[in-house]
Amino acid sequence: MFVPIPVMETNARSIAKAISYRVLGSASTAAIVFLFSHKLSLSLGVGLIDSVVKIGMYFVHERIWNYIDYGRPKPPEYEI
Repeated sequence: MFVPIPVMETNARSIAKAISYRVLGSASTAAIVFLFSHKLSLSLGVGLIDSVVKIGMYFVHERIWNYIDYGRPKPPEYEI
């Protein structure tokens, strides 16, 4: 049985995934802050800071996981 060797993701793909994920996450954070504070400028500011910090953290997280083999199929020891 042929098992393909997984390809590491590119930096650009990791960045795109981080941004799309954070847009949703930061929108929910801003909405929660707005529900408690009723201040639009505060909630938008918190949402923006949340995005910047967590995009960076997610990018680093993705890069580290490219070096971890956990959950990846092992390549065959030999090929015929």
